[in-house]
Formats: sequence, C-alpha cells, structure tokens
Amino acid sequence: MVFHSQFAMSQYFGLFSLLCFCIMSSFHLATADSNYENFAHCLANYSISNDQISQILYSPSHPSFSPILNAYVRNRRFNTSSTPKPIIIVTPLVVNHVQATILCSKSLGLQVKIRSGGHDYEGVSYVSEVPFVVLDMFNLRSINVDIEKETAWVQSGATLGELFYKIRGKSKIHAFPAGVCTTLGVGGHISGGGYGAMLRKYGLTVDNLLDAQIVDVQGRVLDRAAMGEDLFWAISGGGGASFGVVLAYKVKLVRVPEIVTVFRVEKKMEQKAIEIVYRWQEVASKMDNDLFIRLMLQPVKEKVTDQKTVKASFIALFLGDSNRLMAVMNDQFPELGLKKEDCLEMGWAESVLQWSNFPNGTALEALLNRIPDSVTFLKRKSDYVMTPIPKDGFESIFKKLIQLGKIGLVFNPYGGRMSEIPETETPFPHRAGVIYKIQYSVNWEDADLAVNEKYIEETRELFDFMTPFVSKNPRQAFLNYRDLDIGTTSNGYNSYNEGKVFGFKYFKGNFDRLVKVKTMIDPDNFFRNEQSIPTLPVGVGGRSS
Repeated sequence: MVFHSQFAMSQYFGLFSLLCFCIMSSFHLATADSNYENFAHCLANYSISNDQISQILYSPSHPSFSPILNAYVRNRRFNTSSTPKPIIIVTPLVVNHVQATILCSKSLGLQVKIRSGGHDYEGVSYVSEVPFVVLDMFNLRSINVDIEKETAWVQSGATLGELFYKIRGKSKIHAFPAGVCTTLGVGGHISGGGYGAMLRKYGLTVDNLLDAQIVDVQGRVLDRAAMGEDLFWAISGGGGASFGVVLAYKVKLVRVPEIVTVFRVEKKMEQKAIEIVYRWQEVASKMDNDLFIRLMLQPVKEKVTDQKTVKASFIALFLGDSNRLMAVMNDQFPELGLKKEDCLEMGWAESVLQWSNFPNGTALEALLNRIPDSVTFLKRKSDYVMTPIPKDGFESIFKKLIQLGKIGLVFNPYGGRMSEIPETETPFPHRAGVIYKIQYSVNWEDADLAVNEKYIEETRELFDFMTPFVSKNPRQAFLNYRDLDIGTTSNGYNSYNEGKVFGFKYFKGNFDRLVKVKTMIDPDNFFRNEQSIPTLPVGVGGRSS
C-alpha cells in the first residue's frame, strides 16, 4: 500500500512539474512574442515594411535566433545555457533599420548591444544582465575602394579580411594598417584603436582615418563635418559603442612594396632563448620602421624528454625583400641567427594569410572567410612595458610560465611611427615611451566550470606576477583586449567614479575628454556597457538635472 501511495505521489509530482514547466514555457514564449510584437509595431512606425521586419527581427522562438546569436561569439565562456540572452536580435539591412532600432529601443526601455563581429573577449556586445537588444551589423558590410584617391569607405559589419581582399583586387602596392586576424569586424576593431604588423611604419588604424558615419542617440546620421571634431576624435580609438552606432569609416590607404618578406624563427631555452629575448627587447622598437617582429612566449613539453620548457617564437613582417631584410637583421639583430631560407617573399595580402596561420600558397579567397576555424574558451589581459625588463626578470618569467604550464605571452614592439604621434591625437594614449605591449593569452576546450576558473585564476596570477615589470600609475591596458577584471560600471547612470577605474588604464589623461564628449552627445547614457565611457554626474561639467 505504501509503495502504491509513493508511486501515486511521484506521478502526481511528475505531472505537477510537467504542468509547471509547460506553464512557464508558455509564459516565456508569450513574453517573447509580446516583445517581438511591440518591437515590430515600433519599427513599422518608421516606414519599415512587414516583409523587411520579418527579415531583420528575431525573437528567441525564431529558428534562426540561436544560429545568428552564436555566429559571432568568439569566446565560448559566454555561450552557455546560463549566459543571458537578448530578447530581440536586429540584423539591419539599411541605415534606416539602425536608426529605427535605436529609437525603438529607447522608447521601449531596452538596452542596445552593438556587435560588428570580431574578438570581443568579454562578450560585452552580446551579453547583459538587463533586458537587451543585440544590434548585429554583419549585413552592413559594403566596401568601396578608390585607388586613385588612396581611400576606402568600409561599413562596420565588414571583416578585415574582406577589406584586405577588396584592396588587393585593386592594387598590389596598397594596404591598410589593421589587424592580422582576418575575421575581425571592422567596426569594433577600428573604433577601439586597432593595430597590425605595420604599426611601426604607419601607426594604428585610427591614425589613418579620414571620415566616419554614426547614428547618434537621436537617430541622426552624422558624418565628420556634422558630428564635429570632438565626437570624431572620440570614436577614433575611444570605442564607438559608447557614443552611438558607427556605420562606416573612411580610411586612408598606405603604400607597400609589391614584395614583402615574412619569417618565423623559434628558439627553446636550451638554445639561449632568454638571451635572445633580452636582446629582442633592446632592438625591436628601434630597428628599421619597415620591420615588425612579434615575440611569443609559450610553455611547451619536449617530446623526447617530456620536460617543460618555454618556446620563444619570433614572427616578422618586413616591408621589403629578403636581401634588404637580411642586411638589417645581420646589422641590428644577428643574435636571432636568421637565415635566408627562413624568409618567405610574397605580396602584402598573402603575408596577412601567413600571419593568420594559413598554409603558404593559400588562395586569397581565404581572406573572405568570416568564421574562424575554431572557437574556444579563452581569457585575455594586457600590459605595457616602459622600462626594459632585466635578464633575471626574464629568467623568472620563463620559470613562471613553466610553472603555470599553459598561459602564453605575446609581445608587440612599438617605436617608429607610434612614438611620433602625440598621445592626445586620438583617445589611444600608449605612444612614446612604450617599448612593447603584452597580451596574456590562454585558450582551452573543456567546458567544466572548475577548468574555466583554473585558467582564469592562473592568468590573473601571472598578471599579478608581472606587476614589477610593467607600466605604473596607471597600469595601462589596451581597450581592444577588453578585460573586465580591471573594473566595470553598473548598468545604471552617472558611474564616473566606477568608469575612471578602468578608464585611466585604457585612455590615461584622454579619459576625461571622452567623458565630456559622452556627456555632450549622450547625456542620458543610453549607449552603455560594462566598460563604456560614463557621463558626468548631474550638476558637474555643465550638466543639469
């Protein structure tokens, strides 16, 4: 009798649970449908037809919602069942769709997250703790290259690979100074500063901007003349998503030789890697401006002995042929032992494929691939080195890398053109005095929460360990290597005191000017995320209640 009672009770609770699940599911579906209907009704008020709305507006119940959301997630830490999801995704096809999305989100009290593809290491363009809309720009990706004027207009949803491909289709002697990750979205890359292997010759992406188009909080489309120099300055390295929706940038192309040279040389500790790294530090920022040598330090295990060591990889782009490169290296960095057979000559566009780890001889059409080969769990951090690290400092760093076992360091040399541009010229302030930038880098495949925490904590441990060797007051950081460890703002308003914690690390003295521009252009802080530029509090800097 007890058995039957327990069985009946279990059936009762099973049916009750199923009923509750169905009620809750129906509630969520009804809410999703309501959000969709409200947003669709609002879009229709801005002369957007029902056919267009069905092409650009997606609720969580739409079969394409998850594929669209996941398509440009580049960090699996922010793609789990518990990750907050948008209530609506909008994929605009024309500028009017962007304007209407901003105005509708405002009227419905929804936060907007703007996504143009690319790294977004911390998921701030597609995750929020409050009800939000993802405005995904991937359809707005037109590129117009004018070789005679040596310029190009490129929309924010285009990738760097697509831009490079279009340039290469018009000229073998033109290029654009931008990143070597070809799947990066143009919008976020440029507005956050952006750099590539030509930064010592031509500076950053933002050092080569001519114009822009942005939709502001009022839904206006503004070019450089209409927005004014303050706002144009702000979106040239201060992060476009704090100020509006950047639609497109007009960029200045640069000249490159028809033949450039790349090489990759690896050294282990037993091959005097520490001594060579120390010498790299002395010369990399002072060598010929046509030469950029990235250094990567990665802990590895020797296959034969199973002993842990550190591999130092020297990866270079030289804007010239291998004969001239060998002359430069033999004169200024003979310690690396570069040989002529280490050098690969090719066109500039082909060199981008090399840097992106495509096999030699890969067709240029690979630049058009929008999706990376793999997407992993990852953590990134950044630092700047202003004073040379002593040799015993490198010895301790190598030991620490071996101890931790997985985290790597990427060193990017500055100098050259980077030292010539005043730090107030753009919001990006890391200029003269910087020897190199460091990226802390770790990827992993295991979704287990404990594994996630392990690698994140070890990255923080290495970051703390590096404190004596890096910049101070402030300890500088790179906006495009977004790192929420160094401070966040709440989703509320008037968070200047929160914002300055990370703001001075990303922008140094330029932060306060960015705050003034933000307060002027978006006084109610509509465009915001966890590390956006805050507004001044009411009653400060001319802002009244």
